[in-house]
Amino acid sequence: MNTHEQHEVIQIAIDQVAVRDRNTMQPVLRHKSKDLMQNRRELEIDHEGRIYRLRVTQLNKLILTA
Repeated sequence: MNTHEQHEVIQIAIDQVAVRDRNTMQPVLRHKSKDLMQNRRELEIDHEGRIYRLRVTQLNKLILTA
């Protein structure tokens, strides 16, 4: 097996590894920020009665604040 073939095999193995929650070993849910934000710059998340704000910055980064 040449180096290129080895790289392809490694990449395929990496692509097939699912990210799992450390406590439950369940696959971690992934959402696109575009779907969450729905063309808005800010949203609120209620976590056990505490409100957090998720917003998109001018540099298109996400910031979560309490």
